[in-house]
Amino acid sequence: MFVKLIYSCIMEKKRFTITINATPERVWFLLWDDATYPEWTSPFSPGSRAVSDWKKGSEILFMGSDSEGMLSVIADRVDNQFMSFKHLGMVIDGQKNIDDEKYKAWAGAMENYTLQDADGKTLLTIDIDITTEHLDYFQSTWPQALAKLKEMAEQ
Repeated sequence: MFVKLIYSCIMEKKRFTITINATPERVWFLLWDDATYPEWTSPFSPGSRAVSDWKKGSEILFMGSDSEGMLSVIADRVDNQFMSFKHLGMVIDGQKNIDDEKYKAWAGAMENYTLQDADGKTLLTIDIDITTEHLDYFQSTWPQALAKLKEMAEQ
């Protein structure tokens, strides 16, 4: 799935929001913990995982169940409030690739997560650059992923 997302270089900025009956600290933990990340991201790619030390400026690999995924960097991080990823390229057959022209056109796409306290609940906002050819896919899967995250947080 990840490789197919790259071929269009026309991007649209989209926003997805959800209010979760849990603290920002709990939502933050569920978003980025190694044990819970694969669960809420399963609508995108079952078996997905994130590989990183989770520090600002560090590389992060968003991997599928195979040896393919996205190569990104943590552009910004404010615990329990904000996480920003800048996508750089792809991982194909376990190898990082930022030099292929089809990935260079897509490089720089941003994915931002903002968590705000809303009277003991969390307003989670995701702002993301999406290729126009995959807009329908993400319009369907983001709400599914956020519903899964909400379910996990409110248990």
